[in-house]
Amino acid sequence: MQNKGAILSFAILLALVCLYQLSFTFKARQVEKNAVEYAQGDPVKEFYYLDSISGEVVYNFLGLKKFTYKDVKELEINLGLDLKGGMNVTLEVSVDDLIRALSNYNTDSTFNAALTMAKQMQRGSQDDFVTLFGRAYEEIDPNARLASVFLTLELRNQININSTNNEVLSVIRQQTNSAIDNAFNIIRTRIDRFGVAQPNIQQLQTKGRILVELPGVKDQSRVRKLLQGTAILEFWETYENQEVYPFLLQANQRIKEIQGGTEQVSSETSEEQAEAVVESIDTPDESVDTSMDTAQQESSLLDELTAGVEGDTTDAGIDNLEDLRKDFPLFAVLNPSTNQQGQLFPGPAIGLAHSKDTSRVNDYLNMEQVRNIFPRDMKFRWTANAIDESGSFFRLIALKANTRDGRAPLDGDAITDARQDFDQMGSNPEVSMSMNSEGARVWQRLTKESIGKSIAIVLDGYVRSYPTVQNEISGGRSSITGLESIEEAKDLANILKSGKMPAPAHIIQEEIVGPSLGREAIQSGFYSFIIAFALVLVYMLFFYSRNAGLAANVALISNMFFIIGILASLGATLTLPGIAGIVLTIGMSVDANVLIYERVQEELLAGKGIKLAISDGYKNAYSAIIDGQVTTLLTGIVLYTFGSGPIKGFATTLIIGILTSLFSAIFITRLIFEWKLKRTKIIHFTTKFSENWLRNTAIKFLEKRKIAYFISGALIILSIGSLAVRGLSFGIDFRGGRTYVVRLDQEVQVDEVQAALTDVYGEMPEVKTFGENNQIRITTTYKIEDDSQDVDDEVEGLLMQGLKNANVLDDHVTLEDFTDNYQQSSQKVGPTISADIRKDSIIAISFALIIIFLYILMRFSKWQYGLGAVIALAHDALIVLGVFSLFHNVLPFSLDIDQAFIAAILTVLGYSINDTVVVFDRIREFLKIYPKRKNEQNMDEAVNSTLRRTFSTSLSTFVVLLAIFLFGGASIRGFTFALLIGVVVGTYSSIFIATPFAYEFQTRIAKALAKKKK
Repeated sequence: MQNKGAILSFAILLALVCLYQLSFTFKARQVEKNAVEYAQGDPVKEFYYLDSISGEVVYNFLGLKKFTYKDVKELEINLGLDLKGGMNVTLEVSVDDLIRALSNYNTDSTFNAALTMAKQMQRGSQDDFVTLFGRAYEEIDPNARLASVFLTLELRNQININSTNNEVLSVIRQQTNSAIDNAFNIIRTRIDRFGVAQPNIQQLQTKGRILVELPGVKDQSRVRKLLQGTAILEFWETYENQEVYPFLLQANQRIKEIQGGTEQVSSETSEEQAEAVVESIDTPDESVDTSMDTAQQESSLLDELTAGVEGDTTDAGIDNLEDLRKDFPLFAVLNPSTNQQGQLFPGPAIGLAHSKDTSRVNDYLNMEQVRNIFPRDMKFRWTANAIDESGSFFRLIALKANTRDGRAPLDGDAITDARQDFDQMGSNPEVSMSMNSEGARVWQRLTKESIGKSIAIVLDGYVRSYPTVQNEISGGRSSITGLESIEEAKDLANILKSGKMPAPAHIIQEEIVGPSLGREAIQSGFYSFIIAFALVLVYMLFFYSRNAGLAANVALISNMFFIIGILASLGATLTLPGIAGIVLTIGMSVDANVLIYERVQEELLAGKGIKLAISDGYKNAYSAIIDGQVTTLLTGIVLYTFGSGPIKGFATTLIIGILTSLFSAIFITRLIFEWKLKRTKIIHFTTKFSENWLRNTAIKFLEKRKIAYFISGALIILSIGSLAVRGLSFGIDFRGGRTYVVRLDQEVQVDEVQAALTDVYGEMPEVKTFGENNQIRITTTYKIEDDSQDVDDEVEGLLMQGLKNANVLDDHVTLEDFTDNYQQSSQKVGPTISADIRKDSIIAISFALIIIFLYILMRFSKWQYGLGAVIALAHDALIVLGVFSLFHNVLPFSLDIDQAFIAAILTVLGYSINDTVVVFDRIREFLKIYPKRKNEQNMDEAVNSTLRRTFSTSLSTFVVLLAIFLFGGASIRGFTFALLIGVVVGTYSSIFIATPFAYEFQTRIAKALAKKKK
């Protein structure tokens, strides 16, 4: 074996990398176990325990690098929402509304008709909305000019009356892309403030769509409002720090009195003590030092900034830090904005607090007795961005609400344009801003009254910037300077523009999994994995002896370790279908070992020595292994490209599993055999029970092909008939709608629940038992095209009412109780995204068939093989569809056609082509060895010679799928059922369809050429 040292070194390095990556998961679980023991069943206590140690070092890797709990959580293997519960939302920014806003809500009939047409065209097109809008506009009136519609105040610098339609569309696309990016940033900021652990926010490939994954959230209604709310941009006057500081001193004294920490003292004494404490505090400025150990950030800001106060507090008359907290409760969590000498910094920032202390500061300042101390027009808002790199410290800004209604004197509606620019020197970034006439008038007054002071720019309740006014600004045009980078200037410009161009984001797809269902999914997935793994290990020992079987099992265990380790290192998310992908990989990874072992046995039967037999066996198996795995890999790549969510997780594990199984089966087993050959001359590759099983068979498959044609023809006719008569049960992925899984306290009569829900919805929903008899799945299309913020809560409320009317839910149950304790999961798919899913599914299957045909054509140099393989794949897909058509609403589990089913079909195609390619590879070999034989004889012998491999691979794959089907949980039972049927049909078609059809095409072509020569 060549390069043995390099392969061994690579295997060791890969194992070490995987072990390193998985160590973070082990450490995170250890910390969380300690939290559970500490909390003793109190989830709030557990949360605060983990939150308090987020900045503490919990893992010291070999003394080389320290990791905090926060670091460890970011590096652990991610679990999908179907395994740990949470909320998965796909948002779509309304480009339609953006374009209307850009036109200043123009009432032109052609313009509005084009927008309506573009929305209809969007459901069946890959093009972005702006392109579709331009196409619709040209189609309705080829002579109409977009420049006349968009010649508005905010676009006058980019569009003139002579601009062509393409030039106008280019400007619109630029503006909408900017608004979409801004909407994404706003949503990301809101989620970061929501306090969810490990959120995932990303822009999808389809422009304007944003994916948000929120593990563990329970308040679904709040999340929906948070995500769909339009940005609120405001401009506020501010108080100066020195104006507010006296009030803070009084507030601290009042809080102390309320808490009853010490005896009441005079206000004068309190002020002296507070100033003494403040003087001992070193307050960081804009360039705050972030080198402090994050483990010290556990309790509060004061713990860090008053290091040494315990030993020197005579001026304040305080004995220790605990007394400091009692006597100065406000300043223990809000550090006043002063320097080391106790001098107040200028500006509106009145203090600094650690992120975990901001809520306590809010509570203190919002106490009724404390709030009365401050002027009525004083408001407090936190900065949106932290002042340090670790994102821990935030400033508190004092706003001045001097309008009659207490609202901001100026809001985002006044902004007509904002863009990133440079100052006159051309070196420092700034933001140029324009306002409408009313805004310019208010802005002139604000700047005149605030010279030398700051004006706070507030977005969604958080201060994004507070520039200092240098002089009065008239005309509505102004510049914001003092920005640190171009990126900061661009972000601020986008924020300012968000006020003028509202970009509401509507939920077009939503999936919620309750925590209990997530725990059950982990348990069922783990059971299915262990059972399947154990069955395959036992089978390999039974069929291929203790020697060869053990080597295959070591490779299999290594393969599982590599898959999990690589998933962790890539930051991939492990989902329940992903676990199914791993378990399926167990079955399919056996195939490479089976091919090698069967080849080695053939070489041994030919009289070769064990060492030469192993060497030649590996060499002769390479072609079939590579061809079979590459075709499966191609379908996995297609699935990853066109899939989403859990299906993409399935594809990820499948792709990684194929690559690692190749390495494990080919190289690790070879290293084991090389090691064994140095110690023994005998290695058994079979047992006495299996050595003659399907050996030397001489079945004339091609002679009996017409029997197979008849059987397949009957099955296809039955499938087509069922599809025509019964049709298919399409899931909401393909037709749109909402699905809820509800677990009740009693067994449910489906008909009664359906009747009660029909009354409340005004239309008949689909109600099915899902798993146990007390668990049902309800599917409805009620108000699915309504994208208002409160519609989801309304539909859930009606669902709860319908269940109460059916007497399966107690009347005292509230909506919050219902969603937390009874509603196990929910899913929403809007009509737009369901059309996209249908389109992507068709493209995925078609593309998979094309690339498989092209690959086989390239590898076997004959189109007949490619066509035979594609016919076999179409045969498999049609029969699986027929089974789903025949048995939906008959079998006690879901047989819906959804994204998971498409994933199953593509996996079946990959598995089936793997089988077929192995047979074709042997045919190609026999044609080279026996060129004078008839094709029929070579093909029959090739199929017979691969029967042992076909049996072993198919049986192992079927067994692991059966384990997933029985123990993997109700949510993926339909998915695994499709794979089970597919494995059986795919094995059959590779023998009785693909090879015979390739023979038929070759024979007919040969006969046609012979006639032509005559």
